[in-house]
Amino acid sequence: MVEYGAGNLTSVLKGLTAVGADPFVTGNPHDVGAANAIVVPGVGNFAATDAIPERMRDALVRAVAHGRPLLGICLGLQFLFEGSDEAPGVRGLGLLKGRCYLLQGDVKVPHVGWNDLRIVRPSCLLTDVQDGSQVYFTHSYAAPVTDACVAETEYASRFAAAVESDHVFGVQFHPEKSGTVGLRILRSFVSFASVPCSRND
Repeated sequence: MVEYGAGNLTSVLKGLTAVGADPFVTGNPHDVGAANAIVVPGVGNFAATDAIPERMRDALVRAVAHGRPLLGICLGLQFLFEGSDEAPGVRGLGLLKGRCYLLQGDVKVPHVGWNDLRIVRPSCLLTDVQDGSQVYFTHSYAAPVTDACVAETEYASRFAAAVESDHVFGVQFHPEKSGTVGLRILRSFVSFASVPCSRND
């Protein structure tokens, strides 16, 4: 799991341990290259991702290119995209096309609390999750609904709640705070690191 000062490490570690993983926290690009799977957690402003050094960014891209699964959680999901309107001068990792944007409409921002998932296409990450399952969100910015979107949520408008593209995965919600459903998602990610699933498109 990548450490860059953006929080929620302890709860994610507990969640991963609960589903049988042996997680560790690192800021060393070499460790990322040697890991079976990678998690980029995070809460707060997109500007926090500017603390991720270029060597770590390169290591993440190389790891994905070599088939290592990568899961972004909350801010970590937004980091997978090209950037965010929250911090226009900060580059995202660019593994997914598009930019994140501020939630707008006749709703309270930030979006905090439970909301449902609408599964839009087959997904390895959501294999054991039913359409309409409730998960826990806390965010002000969101990722666009693109071809990578496997589940969306509506809060004034639709946004990507979960994304998946080859070995790249991301969730806008907090699986570690989403009870049984969240643990199923973490378990699917851990399982994918050992035995890649076959998407039934």
